[in-house]
Amino acid sequence: MTVRFDKLGVVIAAIVAYAAFAAPFATFRANRIVPGEARSILDSLPAAVGPLLLAILVIAAIIALLKTPLVLRLAASVIALAALAILIGVAGSFLTPEGNTFARISPASGFWLLIFAFTFLLADVLTRLNLSPWARLGVLLIAALAIGLLLASGSWNSLSILKEFANRADSFWAEGSKHVTLALGSLAAAVVVGLPLGILCHRVDKFRAGVLNVLNIIQTIPSIALFGLLIAPLSWVATHVPGAAALGIRGIGTAPAFLALFLYSLLPVVANTVVGLAGVPRAANDAARGMGMTDRQRLFGIEFPLAFPVILTGIRIVLVQNIGLATIAALIGGGGFGVFVFQGVGQTAMDLVLLGAVPTVAMAFAAAIIVDAVIEMTSTKRREAQPA
Repeated sequence: MTVRFDKLGVVIAAIVAYAAFAAPFATFRANRIVPGEARSILDSLPAAVGPLLLAILVIAAIIALLKTPLVLRLAASVIALAALAILIGVAGSFLTPEGNTFARISPASGFWLLIFAFTFLLADVLTRLNLSPWARLGVLLIAALAIGLLLASGSWNSLSILKEFANRADSFWAEGSKHVTLALGSLAAAVVVGLPLGILCHRVDKFRAGVLNVLNIIQTIPSIALFGLLIAPLSWVATHVPGAAALGIRGIGTAPAFLALFLYSLLPVVANTVVGLAGVPRAANDAARGMGMTDRQRLFGIEFPLAFPVILTGIRIVLVQNIGLATIAALIGGGGFGVFVFQGVGQTAMDLVLLGAVPTVAMAFAAAIIVDAVIEMTSTKRREAQPA
């Protein structure tokens, strides 16, 4: 009997072997800023639980290594991820001394590598299953509900990141609201401006080259540099334009952050609008003209609906980009989850960094899945609408 190995499974099994047996599973610190003490899986969990987790990880790694059925690989990845998520909370309770409110227990590199490996395996399985858009959204919803249940159960309360959250709960939600407002508000402004600009660029060739060149130049400016460049002109506007300061326009804060994100958002929206409209089949336009449709009717009734999936791809790029870039807004007083990231860097408190970074990554990941599903749905409708 010939044993066949899965190429991706070899990589995953190697990562799991290192993370489970050589890398630390959790880190114990006497307080939030002192250096931590690395603890292995067996040292981080009660006597009967550590070997059980190792057995689950080894079996799941073997399933990933061999060419096994997709259903079995799916079950292995889900069980391994669930075991890791539950038992890291157990490790937090087990390692925290009784009555000690200063100790901090954090997931260590081994835990994160294991999460990465089995998430990678799960993503590969879901890709091979070729799920429908609604099914992918269902998987995302189930994952969100599972994480929500874990948080609500209090099983992670002993972990340092949750202790940081408990100390800053009001600030967390306030900065989260600012982060979402910056990311979505700048996207909405870019769509309002970028769609008409893209339509104009599609219709006027000479105008197209100039606009796209300018937007390309803006896109090459580093984000921190662009935030800095906007401080001086906005300060001037706040000082010399009546009512500008009352509207919140000033050199630092939300205004320069919003404007910078808006400028970064324009190129993907405008460029994808141009590409989408250019890709509309000539036959569709000719048929519309033959029916006596005006230019306006053809634009909104034929061209724009057929170009919408391509335009939506640009909006997806902007959404994910803005969720990440909004983190840097904290450097100029714009708020957002970046406040915790830079506070944590300044205090050498990695758990505070994670308090800002983890929700940012989660939002970007969820946004990409949701918009990808919408793009696929609209693309399917576009193919059905095109003449055979």
